[in-house]
Amino acid sequence: MGPVRIALAVAVAAAAVTACSGPATSGRSHVPASYYLALGDSLSQGVQPDAAGTSVETGQGYANQLYAMLHRGQPALQLVKLGCPGETTDTMIHGGICHYRGGSQLAAAVAFLTAHRGHVFLVTIDIGANDPEDCGWSSLHAIASCVGTDIPEAASNLDTILSRLRAAAGPDVRIVGMSYYLPALAQWRNGVPGQVIARGSEWLASVYNDMLDRAYAKSDVRVANVFGAFETSDFGHPAVVAGIGTVPRNVARICQWTWECASPPRGPNQHANQAGYGVIARTFLSASGLT
Repeated sequence: MGPVRIALAVAVAAAAVTACSGPATSGRSHVPASYYLALGDSLSQGVQPDAAGTSVETGQGYANQLYAMLHRGQPALQLVKLGCPGETTDTMIHGGICHYRGGSQLAAAVAFLTAHRGHVFLVTIDIGANDPEDCGWSSLHAIASCVGTDIPEAASNLDTILSRLRAAAGPDVRIVGMSYYLPALAQWRNGVPGQVIARGSEWLASVYNDMLDRAYAKSDVRVANVFGAFETSDFGHPAVVAGIGTVPRNVARICQWTWECASPPRGPNQHANQAGYGVIARTFLSASGLT
């Protein structure tokens, strides 16, 4: 997200709070502004590949779809998206990818929550998917090395992020994080070596998501179980995917709900497609308890 968009979002939000905090006019009762704040990486921005294969931000991401679901019952609700494609837990804390006033997405989020305390309806966050990307998925050795390095560091960073968000938001604001689907399952299609990688990756993803869940619990953050919604551990129950054939259920979900199995130039791309973002949005909605 560029500086113009962030500045505009914050300016609009600030203007809305100012307007709603003034005296009621035309016989209307006072209705405080409320905000849905979406934080995280590219998933929170709804990134998908375009026809040339370039990953671009769209209005079809889970935050947009979740906002549409909530807006029907909360017509005054406003969506503010601060997510940054490529963000890791480290850069969310320290900055370095997207430009934010204050230096980082976390600083911008804390500033927003502090300025609008009492007016925030919901916060969602997805962060950590990019941290293990540096480990590579080409071998079991590379996968195993993450367990002792990148994963513990990401979990520790998430502790820091969530504790600061909770302190700024206050104890009563609903904050919902998410566990992750696993694009590496698509390697199952590459014969025995790919199937070994897929199974090893599933084990690592399970360990990683368990560590993230513990961090969420420490800050009283609810968890949208996207790992489960994508049936990530189900190597049984074969399913037929058009153009691919019969594959395990978890592989089918990755092929159906992301661009990872798509033909070039759109694929392979790990981002969810519109249907996949819809699954994520509904999982967030269920976890929020706002249904």
